Amino acid sequence: MIKDFKLDNLNKVMEIWLDTNIEAHDFIPKEYWKDNFELVKQMLPSADIYIFEENNIIKGFIGIVEQNYIAGLFVKKEYQREGVGKKLIEYCKSKYDNLTLHVFTKNVTAVNFYMKNNFKVIDEHINEDTKAVEYTMAFGGK
Repeated sequence: MIKDFKLDNLNKVMEIWLDTNIEAHDFIPKEYWKDNFELVKQMLPSADIYIFEENNIIKGFIGIVEQNYIAGLFVKKEYQREGVGKKLIEYCKSKYDNLTLHVFTKNVTAVNFYMKNNFKVIDEHINEDTKAVEYTMAFGGK
């Protein structure tokens, strides 16, 4: 079930954020994620966050900023490949006319996931902070 984020979910959501980023981005030092933890924790409540919860367990979440930008989609490792990410994406597609995001090209699993969900690569660039190559991907739009 998809719900709006509540502040009392913050610690659980941030734990998922940190663990998933470290796991998915072995080409970026763990310290990068740890160093950004507090900043993200402060900024998170200002985004539109939707959580996927089942049996009182938060299995994943998606964050939207600036009307239609997916700042992140995270699913706890043990619940990946169960359709949680797809349900979160479908939910956002029903709420937003178009969506954009950045994804590291080396995160092949995520790139393939977005492509399966009808996102298209519209740009490729180097991330200033990590120096890793990223795609800009988009869905929808007029």
